[in-house]
Amino acid sequence: MHNRIIILDFGSQYTQLIARSVRELNVYCEIHPYNSIPNIDNTIKGVILSGSPYSVRDQNAPKPMLEKIKGKLPLLGVCYGAQYLAQNYGGSVLPSKHREYGRANLEYIDKNSQLLSGLSGNTQVWMSHGDTISELPHGYELIGSTRDIKVAAYKISSEKTYGIQFHPEVYHTNEGKKILYNFVVNICNCLQDWTPASFIDSTIKELKEKLGNDKVILGLSGGVDSSVTAVLLDKAIGKNLTGIFVDNGLLRKNEFDKVLASYRHMGLNVNGIDAKNKFLENLKNVSEPEQKRKIIGKHFIEVFEKEAKIIQGVKWLAQGTIYPDVIESVSVNGPSATIKSHHNVGGLPSKMNLKVIEPLKLLFKDEVRKVGNALNIDDDIMKRHPFPGPGLAVRIIGDVTAGKVEILQDVDDIFIEGLKEYKLYDKVWQAAAILLPVQSVGVMGDERTYENVVALRAVSSTDGMTADWTHLPYEFLSTISNRIINNVKGINRVVYDISSKPPATIEWE
Repeated sequence: MHNRIIILDFGSQYTQLIARSVRELNVYCEIHPYNSIPNIDNTIKGVILSGSPYSVRDQNAPKPMLEKIKGKLPLLGVCYGAQYLAQNYGGSVLPSKHREYGRANLEYIDKNSQLLSGLSGNTQVWMSHGDTISELPHGYELIGSTRDIKVAAYKISSEKTYGIQFHPEVYHTNEGKKILYNFVVNICNCLQDWTPASFIDSTIKELKEKLGNDKVILGLSGGVDSSVTAVLLDKAIGKNLTGIFVDNGLLRKNEFDKVLASYRHMGLNVNGIDAKNKFLENLKNVSEPEQKRKIIGKHFIEVFEKEAKIIQGVKWLAQGTIYPDVIESVSVNGPSATIKSHHNVGGLPSKMNLKVIEPLKLLFKDEVRKVGNALNIDDDIMKRHPFPGPGLAVRIIGDVTAGKVEILQDVDDIFIEGLKEYKLYDKVWQAAAILLPVQSVGVMGDERTYENVVALRAVSSTDGMTADWTHLPYEFLSTISNRIINNVKGINRVVYDISSKPPATIEWE
C-alpha cells in the first residue's frame, strides 16, 4: 500500500493543481471534501488544507473537524487553510487593505525552517486572497514574510503544522515544488514510489483478482483514456475483454478505419460498428447543443446495448473514468450541472445488470498518458489530442447534415495534418475546426461567392481546466488558410480563435 497525502478541499480552483504537484513528486495523494475526512490510518502521512473562495470570516465558511489530524500528523494550510488554522486557534484574520493577488517575493525566510529549507532569497510566490492574517496565535512562529504581508508563512512550535498565505502549486511560485517536496518528502517522510510502473503492476494484479474469468465489455473511442483502459484489461484478462468501437459518422476523416486498424495491430479484441447513417438521421434539424449531446448519447447506448447483448456471459462494463471525474462527483460544490452521459455509457450497467470496473479512476490525464507510454501504446493514440464525445456534431454550429460533416472533416484534416507537417501538433494540447452558421462574400477567379466561414482553434493546456490560445506562426496560419479555401468546396473564409479559457470554453458548443 502506497503512502498517502490527503488534501481537504474547501472549493478552491487550485485544489487539483496541488494534487497534481504532489503526484509529480511520485507520491500518491487524494482529494476529499473538507466535511468528508477519510479514516486516518497508517498509510496517511500528512494532510494539506486547500484554498477556498470563502473568507474565514464568513458566517457559513467551511470548518473542518481536525481533532484527529492537527498535532498528530504533519499539516499544511494553504491560503484559506492557513487563515483557518490561525483564526480558529486564537489568532486574527482581517480584510486586506488591498486585495492581494499576483506576484510577491519572500523578503524574510527563516533559514532554520524545514518547510522553506533551500529556498532562494527573495523567491517569488503567488498570492490570491482578500484577507490577511493580522495576528498569530500563541505558540505560532513566523517563518516567512513579503514586503506587504508580514505573516506569509508560519509554523506551530510544538507541531509539524504549517501555514502559507501563498499558493505553492501554481507556476508563478518559482520554488513551489521545492516547498511541497520539503513538506511531503522531508516532513511527512513519504516514499516516492507512486510511478507509472508501480501503477501498472498493481492494477493488473487487482484486475486479475477482481475479474477472474469474467467477461468484460468496453466502449472504445480511439482516445487516450479508453485505449489505456483497454490495454490494462487486455494484459489482465486477454480475450475475455471485448471492445466496441462505434462509427457515429461524426469522427475525423478516415478515423474509424485508422483507429480500428491500430487496435487490431495492438492485438485487442475489438468489434467495429458502422452506425453513421442512423446517428445522422437522428440529428436531422437539431441545432441546440445539449439536445445534440443527448441524442448522440441515447443512440450510442442503444447501439452499444445491441452489440453487447451479442456477446454471451458479459458481467462487467469497463469505463475510462479518470480522477477529475471522480473528484467532481463528490466535490464541495456538488456534481456539475450538466452530465455528458455519452462520455461514459450512462444507464447501461443497471439496465443490463452489469458491474462497473474503472481501472483509471485514480489518475489525472497527464498520468494516464505516462501510463500509456509505459505500456508502449502507439504514439498515434497516446499523443492524440482530446476529442469531444459527440464528435464533430458540437463543432458544427447549428444543425448537422452529412454534407456539413464532410466539409468539416476535410477542413479538420488539412488543419491537423498541417500541424503535424510543421512539427506543431505535439506543442498544442487540442486543435479543432469549427463550421460556423455564417456565410460571407468572397471572390474566386472572376466570380463572386457567398459561402461558409470556418474557425480554427488551437489551445495550450495541461488538463483542460484552463487553456491559453496557442500563438501559431503567421506563416503556418496563412498556408493552412490558403489550403482550406483552395481545396474545400463551400469555404471561402478562415478565421482563428484567440480566446482563452476562462472566459471562453475550448469547444464552441
